[in-house]
Formats: sequence, structure tokens, C-alpha cells
Amino acid sequence: MLKPLGDRIVVTVDKEEEKTVGGIVLANNAKEKPQTAEVLAVGPGAVSPEGKTIAMTVKAGDKVLFDKYAGSEVKYDEKDYLILHEKDIMAIVE
Repeated sequence: MLKPLGDRIVVTVDKEEEKTVGGIVLANNAKEKPQTAEVLAVGPGAVSPEGKTIAMTVKAGDKVLFDKYAGSEVKYDEKDYLILHEKDIMAIVE
């Protein structure tokens, strides 16, 4: 498993919808990039100028909403992950 450093977060992005509400099947290039994901792993947090670790707001298992073009896509053990900074998370979905 990937272990993020600093204020980074490893997530798996939710699958994009294949159909609209009206039942129309979308082509791959017409689909919007999903903005929700499940948090898999969380780093220890950012370090302040005084050297103290700032605790992370999210935890593993949270469902989050993130900026549309944020993060770095990585492939590890044949699975796709997205690595985000905590500042790229807009909200926790409850």
C-alpha cells in the first residue's frame, strides 16, 4: 500500500456515470471527470514553521469532494490512485 508523506492523501476516485438521468448513454469523451473519492491513506500532516505537525482533517474511509483538476494520478499494483494535498479537498461528504 502507498503511504503518503506530509499533508498528502491517497484516494480512489469514484467511477464516472455511464448514463444520464434520462437514460442516455454517454461516450467516453463526453463524461465529466468525477470529483468524489474515498480516502485510503492519510499522511501525518504538514509541518509548521515552528516544526510542529498540523493534524489532518480527513481520515481513511472518508468520502471527499475535491478540486476538479487536483492531484497526481498514479498506478500501483495494477490499481489507479489519486494523490492529493489536503488543500485540494473541498468537503467531506456525509
